[in-house]
Amino acid sequence: MPGTLAEPSPWICRFAPLVGPGARVLDVAAGRGRNGRHFLARGHRVTFVDIDTGGLADLEGRTGVDVIEADLEAAGPWPFVAGSFDAILIANYLHRPHTPHYLASLAPGGVLLHETFAAGNADYGRPRNPDFLLRPGELPELYGARLHVVAYEHGLDAGPPPAMRQRIACVDLEGPLPIPPPDGG
Repeated sequence: MPGTLAEPSPWICRFAPLVGPGARVLDVAAGRGRNGRHFLARGHRVTFVDIDTGGLADLEGRTGVDVIEADLEAAGPWPFVAGSFDAILIANYLHRPHTPHYLASLAPGGVLLHETFAAGNADYGRPRNPDFLLRPGELPELYGARLHVVAYEHGLDAGPPPAMRQRIACVDLEGPLPIPPPDGG
């Protein structure tokens, strides 16, 4: 139904408890903000950034919300300062040159949750361009040297719609963390 918001990602919901109360959250390539809205409902301050913020108009002016319209892939400086966010959410988006920016923008102890399409997705739909599909094991390569990987998955997501995906949950800490239950408890 047009205008209906999609449910937040089950992966992002599962690891949301890793993000402490009142955290500053960045929703990258937010679209209509399904994942950032989940964190907003949990009492976090959320910055939504996307090239088109039309789907976020209902959030403008709301306390604890920043909506930034920006073409993150255009030439120019990354719009966020180092250590700005306690959590960074990236779903269905891949622009590899931003990896250092995500890492720099994450505050000490911060959580990074990233899920997007992987090689083999062309068999199921879009995207098909290999430039927008993760290679096997790529998310741990991008983040694992700097962040503690709490969980990682790569495989066929039955959907709907079905898609090849990689997902990672990382924390900027040393040592083990408790793994949240699958229901996002």
